[in-house]
Amino acid sequence: MAVQKSEEEWQAILSPEQFRILRKKGTEFSGTGEYNKYFEDGIYSCVGCGTPLYKSTTKFDSGCGWPAFYEGFPGAIKRTPDPDGRRIEITCAACDGHLGHVFKGEGFPTPTDERHCVNSISIKFAPVNQ
Repeated sequence: MAVQKSEEEWQAILSPEQFRILRKKGTEFSGTGEYNKYFEDGIYSCVGCGTPLYKSTTKFDSGCGWPAFYEGFPGAIKRTPDPDGRRIEITCAACDGHLGHVFKGEGFPTPTDERHCVNSISIKFAPVNQ
C-alpha cells in the first residue's frame, strides 16, 4: 500500500537526520549506524512507514560499515538505477524512502550474491516474539 505524504508531513514525523537520509537520499557515515554490527533475531522495517523490509536471517557482516542484507521481503524494496548508472538505489516500495544501494557479484557467500547496503537510520528493528 502506497504511503504518500508531503515534505512538511515527513519533516513532522521524522528526525532531521532521518529526513535527510530517507527523503533527501543522504548517507550516514560508515560504521556509525546502530544496526551495523547488530545480529539479533527479528524484522527490520522502514522507519518512515513501518513496512517490513528484511528478516534478520538475511543479514550478514559484509565489513562495509553499514548493515548488509542479501534479500528483502518480496515486493518491499524498489530498485532504481542512479542517474549516472553506476549504482542501483534501493527504496521502500511503500513510501519511497531511501534505504541505500544494492550491489551484485561481489562474491559474498550468500544465496543471492547481492549486498543490500542499508543506512541504519532508514530502518527500525523489532525482535521476534519469544
